[in-house]
Order: sequence, then structure tokens, then C-alpha cells
Amino acid sequence: MLSDEEFVTVTVSGVLRPSKGHWVAMISPSHSDVAGCLLNGFLYAQTGDLSNLPLLCHYPVKAQWMSNDPDYLSCKKKECMKYNNEGTCEISGCSGAITFHVINIRTDIEFVLFAGGFDIPCILSRTSPLSFADPKTPLHGHLSTIDSTGTSIRLRWVSGDKEPQQVEYGDGKTLTSQVSTFTQDNMCSSALPSPAKDFGWHDPGYIHSAVMTGLQPSSSCSYRYGSKSSSGTPPAGGSNELKFLAYGDMGKAPLDASTEHYIQPGSLSVIKAMAEEIDNGNIDSIFHIGDISYATGFLVEWDYFLHLISPVASRVPYMTAIGNHERDYIDSGSVYITPDSGGECGVPYETYFPMPTPEKDKPWYSIEQGPVHFTVISTEHDWSLNSEQYQWMKKDMASGRSIKNPLVNFYRVSRHRPMYSSSGGLLNVDKFFVHEVEPLLLQSKVDLVLFGHVHNYERTCSVFQSICLAMPTKDANGTDTYDHSNYKAPVQAVIGMAGFKLDKFTNNEIWSLSRISKFGYLRGHATKEEMKLEFVDADTRKVGDSFRIIKR
Repeated sequence: MLSDEEFVTVTVSGVLRPSKGHWVAMISPSHSDVAGCLLNGFLYAQTGDLSNLPLLCHYPVKAQWMSNDPDYLSCKKKECMKYNNEGTCEISGCSGAITFHVINIRTDIEFVLFAGGFDIPCILSRTSPLSFADPKTPLHGHLSTIDSTGTSIRLRWVSGDKEPQQVEYGDGKTLTSQVSTFTQDNMCSSALPSPAKDFGWHDPGYIHSAVMTGLQPSSSCSYRYGSKSSSGTPPAGGSNELKFLAYGDMGKAPLDASTEHYIQPGSLSVIKAMAEEIDNGNIDSIFHIGDISYATGFLVEWDYFLHLISPVASRVPYMTAIGNHERDYIDSGSVYITPDSGGECGVPYETYFPMPTPEKDKPWYSIEQGPVHFTVISTEHDWSLNSEQYQWMKKDMASGRSIKNPLVNFYRVSRHRPMYSSSGGLLNVDKFFVHEVEPLLLQSKVDLVLFGHVHNYERTCSVFQSICLAMPTKDANGTDTYDHSNYKAPVQAVIGMAGFKLDKFTNNEIWSLSRISKFGYLRGHATKEEMKLEFVDADTRKVGDSFRIIKR
């Protein structure tokens, strides 16, 4: 029986001729079709991943080459398979061992040995099905806020149990979870089969949710939904201070030597660095602005992503925005007619990460934490002047600056696709989106606009219509300082450097003041007088860029 997390060593023995084409797949559920489907290479490409992947009819959870054991091809490990009458070995076989990182995905798994490489897979041997000790265990708890009061926290977790489960928190309060899920029929497909519906489906189990209420803003709270944890509540809207982290495009990476769909190499160092920030008590909340897991229809990868972020998302609110790899699909109503979500069409994202949005498939919302008003919008849903989302943005941005709300000093907008990027690339910047929405940002006196989608870090001047309306000045410490007491235009920053392979900069633009192509995240500290932002290099923990927005 398998535990909730372990490293499983798979040993292959009795091989007469070790080959570079030998590999092992981790299959789940164990009854999946593991025959070869050679045309699946064309279907994988619809999500944008052009890696060399196993062409099985049902995509495996993980795959590893036997050559990952350096002694396999050289046959250093031998065992006798047949002895003659004199007791001398007549036939010997080679062996090798590789290790898989396995987490509780609720369904049985099986390891299958193939020859022929990924392109022409041929089954040589397979194990018996292996089960998890407790598929109903509650796992991957993550938090989010539901309003601006700082007194309520939503806890969300995954289990194989369809019956409600219990949460204990605070001084003995108890809650019963609300249970939801999604099915294969909820996924999108088209004339082109999709991973989510046709060959990458994995049962998500049941997603449990409970809202812990009656909390104090800017305080700690212990809770138990399976194992004991503690969370911090964010500052209430209008209060004096907020410390937050922000980034986009993180995804996940294997903790073993597996070849997987869409590996985001920087995600491990980013999570480790952010966990240290939270250990030091420096963070109130996190904002992940699109391209969340990059599962893109290979549904089991959501489990691995939730496992990856648990050290941070179980301790502070983890707020999100939707990206193209969560939502876009052909004939699904997304703005961009691409198959980037692999057929997910936003359903897994909204089930795992319910934000305080108006309703399903309208993933825009606003929330206030400390002196900051956050407006989170979707670039993948209609944002044109007459759209529902645009009218909502206009109303929300006006309310954030109203006399009725005098305590909100800084206004921040988060969305996935950028308005400014010097990295080039198809659909990185949509001129129609810029034309429709940028004037509203200026009119609303938005201080800071954050984007993902492009996989690097870039900061602008106070920019409007590609013209610098104001430049920052240096403070006594040499930090770029934007004085918004005399507001000119928003500062815009791309922060899509949290995991995906990094993009290069191809153009030199007058509005671009800082450009870094390294893995990291944005660290923010807002008071009523200033908001200080720093790019943190996840590998070195050093600050690569810093700037301030002040109001006197």
C-alpha cells in the first residue's frame, strides 16, 4: 500500500539486452489504455508543448528512461537467469532501478516497462496495481479570502471522499465542508480531440470547501482538516500595512527524473524561496496572476501542482487570476481562439481556486487588503467597451477612488496578458486590448498594473500609449521612486518569471526601465504613504530590482 507521499523505486531485472529505448511509465488508473497511439504527438502539440512525450493512448502520470540508472545500459548489475547441471550460469540478465516521486492521487497506479522509446512503445512487462493506503485522506489544503474584512478565510482541499469532512479551527470551532467536483463531460473538445476529455483525463476526486469566520485581521489561526496547520489572515481593507508576493506563470516540476508534459523548471526554487519568506513571518498574502498549473488537460498534474504550493498556500491566502492555459479553447467563448487549456475551459481552475467572483466563468473580482485595492480581471474573457467585464471594471475602479472609500491609498490591477513587453512574440501584447482598456486605467488613476504571460520581469516608466508621461527619481538609497501625489500614468510590470522557461528580450523600448530574465517573484510592502516593490531572485534570494510608489 502506498502512503500519501513517497519515493517508489522500480527495479527492472532479467533483461538480456538493455536498450536506450527502454522506459517505464507510471499509469493511473491502472486499467488505462497503454497501447501506442502514434498520432497523439500531433494532439499534444495543441497545448503548446512540443516536447518528446510518450505516445500512449492514455497519457501516463510520469515516464522515465531506464538509462537514468547509469548502470543499466552497461549491465553492471547482473543476475543469473539459468544454470546448467554443473551449477554454472548459462544465461545472465541485466537489471536497473529508477525512482518515482508518488503522491496520493486516489486511484490505483501501475508501472509498465516499454521498449521502442516514446514514439513506438511496446509493452515488455507490467506490475500489479498498487493502491494508496487511504484514498479518502484530505490533502493539498489552500487558503483564499472571500472579502475585504480580513475576518474570513476559505479553506479548500482535495479528497477521494464524497461525504462532507470536518474542519476544526480557532478555539474549538467546527465546520462541515461543502463538496464539489467536475467530470469528464464538463471538459471541452472539438474536431481535434482534447487532452482533458479524450486522452489526459484523471478523476479529480472531490474538492472540499469551508469558510472559517469570526477571525481577527492580521492574526494567526490554527486549523485542522487532516493534519494541524496554521494560517494568517490578511489585513482588513483600509488598514495601515500589507506585505504580499505576486507572480505569474509558475506551474510545477518533478522531484524525480521523469519526463513530463510542460515542466516549469523554476517553480521549485520559487516555492522554496517564498516558503522561507512565510517562515520569517513577512507575508500576508500571495497573488498568482494566471497560468497556474499548466496541466492543460492532463488533469492529474493539478494534484502535483497543489502538492507543490501547499507549503505556502496552506498558510496565507493564495489569490489567483485566470490565464490562457486555464481557459482558452476553440468554440468555448474565450477571446482568443486557441486550444491552450487543453480542453479544461476554466472548469478545474474555478473548482480548485474559487475567488470572490460574480458567478461561474466570470473570473473577475476585487478585494482590499491593507491600504491596497486589488482589481483582478480576465484577459481571456470579453473586455471590449460594451462587455459586462468592462462595465464592471469601470464601476469597480471608480468605487476604489470614491470619497466613500478614503482609506484605500494604492490601486493595483492584475491581469494575465500584458500591455507592454519588449520580448516580442505572437499575442503577447494585444493592441485591441490596449486600445480598449488602457484609457480606463489612466482615467481611474491606477498606480500599478501587474501582468504575467511573458516569462520574465520588466518594469516601465509611468506610461500611456507607449509614451513616458513621467520618469521615476532616485531616493536617498538610489531606488527608483514614482511620486503619485502628482499622478501622471500607471507603472506597469511583467512578472511572469515564476517557473516557465524564461523569455529573452528582443526589442529596445523607451518605456522599459528594468529587464531581468531570471526566476523569481515580486515582493510588495504597502503602507499608507508608499508601496515598495522588489524583484527577488529565487536562486540567490537577492533583490534584482526595486522601486517605490509614494503619495504625500
